[in-house]
Amino acid sequence: MIQFLLNNRLITETSLDPNLTVLNYLRSQPQRRGTKEGCASGDCGACTVTLGKVVAGRMQYQAVNSCLTLVSSLQGKQLITVEDLRQGGELHSVQQAMVDCHGSQCGYCTPGFVMSLFTLQKNSQGWDQEQAEQALAGNLCRCTGYRPIMAAAQQACEQPTEDAFSAGENELVQRLQALSNAEVQILEVDGSRCFVPKTLAQLAALYQQHPDARLLAGGTDLTLLITQCYQRLPLLIALEQVEELTECTEDDTDYHLGAAATLHRCYHFLSHRIPAFSATLERFASLQIRNQGTLGGNIGNASPIGDCAPMLLALNARLVLQQGEAIREVPLDQFFIGYRKTLLQAGEFIRTILIPKMTVSPEFAAWKVAKRLDDDISAVFVAINVHLADGVVQQARLAYGGMAAKPKRALSAEAALLGQPFNTAALEKACAALSQDFQPLSDFRASADYRLQIARNLLRRYYAQTRGELTITEVARYVS
Repeated sequence: MIQFLLNNRLITETSLDPNLTVLNYLRSQPQRRGTKEGCASGDCGACTVTLGKVVAGRMQYQAVNSCLTLVSSLQGKQLITVEDLRQGGELHSVQQAMVDCHGSQCGYCTPGFVMSLFTLQKNSQGWDQEQAEQALAGNLCRCTGYRPIMAAAQQACEQPTEDAFSAGENELVQRLQALSNAEVQILEVDGSRCFVPKTLAQLAALYQQHPDARLLAGGTDLTLLITQCYQRLPLLIALEQVEELTECTEDDTDYHLGAAATLHRCYHFLSHRIPAFSATLERFASLQIRNQGTLGGNIGNASPIGDCAPMLLALNARLVLQQGEAIREVPLDQFFIGYRKTLLQAGEFIRTILIPKMTVSPEFAAWKVAKRLDDDISAVFVAINVHLADGVVQQARLAYGGMAAKPKRALSAEAALLGQPFNTAALEKACAALSQDFQPLSDFRASADYRLQIARNLLRRYYAQTRGELTITEVARYVS
């Protein structure tokens, strides 16, 4: 059974299919068809809805792709769709802004844009162009109406009005808090089950009992098996309610990132601690995806083109793994053992990612090469973490994605730099050594030759940046 609020209406569901997405739930059962399906893969934003939850006694709103959100994620939350925004006989201020600025053309994508704008308005303190670009980067307009939509975003942020959501916040917080409980919840129908544990102990016990279960964190990758491959996942364990897995903290030696911490939460936590890591997350898919996708999930799926693993490899990260009551630490560079294979044992899960503070160089850098600036998969990803003393390389960790069957350090290139003056001679030796570290493949994203050349050029770019010779860094996102 799960309980949530559909706007203000309490919903109790006892027999939902755990494989059901929020999009299909909305369009079939409550018949809220303003929410549209465009791609069923989290790329277009037509299915965007807003989820509200209680954080520190206040409502926090996030835009998510309902096509990749399974119904178990609704537990204890408020689900808001475009039908809920109308304020009595008037349009909501974000809807009115879209009308005033002529932001709707064919109209198919408009509900998704409206929900992203609604969430932006709730999370902003006025107009900020970069924040608006981030909020709308996951919404595609096939009629090329971006300029009026950005104008609508500016009006909505500069002229917000109190709505029913802000006026009723205190009552809403109390209603959502009343839905909280400490018991493991179960969704089950037609032989498919999803467990929703609330504590680490419950999770560990469940995963030992059901080691063949699929762990559902953000689900932004796993759910594609349902929406794109038309598979059924018979047994799921959802992690989102386990608060210990969502926390980001630090002590004197390490940054501790919970495996189920969302990428957006990691972005904020690391923004002043490891700025290059945080900045790179801005190009990790869209905000809707980052609001749900998790750091542990990005590592656990062991994709060779995942963006987080190379950065964590370069930072000498360690993983805290748990199996039942047993806990062990494993260096991340020993975790990946093959294409989408890890050393995780049956019933074992990632609990925490540890980043040693002493390994973070002030010159740490990470770059992603893809065909689009936003919301695209890497052809090549590099993270470079070099420590210098009097111009001599004391430590070098170079990690790449998209260059091998797994995220991998360039050990030969590192050896070519170690102990050498950081000059063009050492740089070119390291670039040449990359051909010993990698024999990349050719696919529709890039050829093998292109990948190897880009890998070398990114190392040269790092050298130019450390010397202050890099004058062009990134392409401007938006020109007003």
